[in-house]
Amino acid sequence: QVQLVESGGGVVQSGGSLRLSCVASGFTLADYAIGWFRQGSGRELEKIACLGNRDGATYYADSVKGRFTISRDNAANTVTLQMDSLKFGDAGDYICAAGRTTAVTEYYCSPYTYDYEYWGLGTQVTVSL
Repeated sequence: QVQLVESGGGVVQSGGSLRLSCVASGFTLADYAIGWFRQGSGRELEKIACLGNRDGATYYADSVKGRFTISRDNAANTVTLQMDSLKFGDAGDYICAAGRTTAVTEYYCSPYTYDYEYWGLGTQVTVSL
């Protein structure tokens, strides 16, 4: 069965850290670019971080640059999102997506949902003040 499953969400105090994981089954994650998206309450889906599948390029939204790190563990078929110095505004449902031909550079990652073939269901992050 082809699926993406996120984990690692939870409740954390402002300034704290969380490490999210996105595990793939049924396909090889290394062949796909990965995007992490965030959807806060009443807000649109926001692209947070991306990792390319060709040259390992990484993209970060300005709102998380310097605080979040995306990385890949091919042996575990997993992509992780390390989130440090969390802020109240970082709260939301974090969703990973995989796209075989999705372009990723330091300055660009597709924000279009149709560019990603597989989507997880998300993991919830709550940041308390």
